[in-house]
Amino acid sequence: MAKQLSVDGQVVKAGEKKIIVLNISRLVSGTEIDLPIFVYRSKKPGPTVLLSGGLHGDEIDGIEIIRRMIKSKMFEKLKCGSVIAIPVMNIYGFLNFSREVPDGKDVNRFFPGSKTGSLASRVAYNLTNKVLKEIDFGIDFHTGGANRYNYPQCRFAPNDKRAAEIAAVFNAPITLESKLIDRSLRKEAYKMGKSIVVYEGGESMRFDELSIKNGIEGAKRVLKHFGMIETAKASSESVYCQESTWIRAKRSGLFQAEISSGEKVKKDDVLARITDPFGKSDVKIKAPEDGIIVGHSNAPLVNQGDALFHLGMVRED
Repeated sequence: MAKQLSVDGQVVKAGEKKIIVLNISRLVSGTEIDLPIFVYRSKKPGPTVLLSGGLHGDEIDGIEIIRRMIKSKMFEKLKCGSVIAIPVMNIYGFLNFSREVPDGKDVNRFFPGSKTGSLASRVAYNLTNKVLKEIDFGIDFHTGGANRYNYPQCRFAPNDKRAAEIAAVFNAPITLESKLIDRSLRKEAYKMGKSIVVYEGGESMRFDELSIKNGIEGAKRVLKHFGMIETAKASSESVYCQESTWIRAKRSGLFQAEISSGEKVKKDDVLARITDPFGKSDVKIKAPEDGIIVGHSNAPLVNQGDALFHLGMVRED
């Protein structure tokens, strides 16, 4: 028998689909801010999976990934289990083309939140107590931020066996071990005994079709693995990275990349050049060791110390 599922006090019965509108707060103008939550249930018991996007409001690839899956009606034909799909978790940020909520705080650093705290804390509180408590595991969709592009990748906590299983099945082009960040959605879920992996792909405020397609197909593979849908496309082998590091600017200037994310590099390969505006200097940025470019900056102007490339390192056991 399928377990009871309730979001914000609204029970969704086995075999039922429902859009639950969760009221978060209101704008200064008095406009109510509501969070639409799409719940789909099979008549047969199975896992309850969270698919979430837009925790950072300007990261629109994740929003589009979930929108396309909802539009395809794939969740309306579940063989077992339940899906909770939230395209936009941070409505405030989405309305303002911003990573944060209006008070400047990052919701993903305020879990489990507080019912009477700051705006970010209230959003986190609602998600923790009205959504996370109902799920078994989840996939949280993100992009790079601050002019940074992330090659399609799935991140998981290495000490979370269920998350490692989900990431392996998702099989993004890059699979990356990533420690849990304090007060994040992922860590709060882990403390509750629920595993969440993070899919990263693309750049904030831009659609990246490669990242969108990889995100959709990866999610389908996970749902198929747990017997929830009928079919999913196979994918090529994923590059597994146990560690990663940021390569930073040696000086300030004009940044010109000579390599793209997703490319493998060897130690001392030239990745980019930093020049001054007047043609007097030319500084090479080289790979400190072998690896694969997980992400890169798209900023044309950089300051000394700015992150330029995210390098994933493959370690042999």
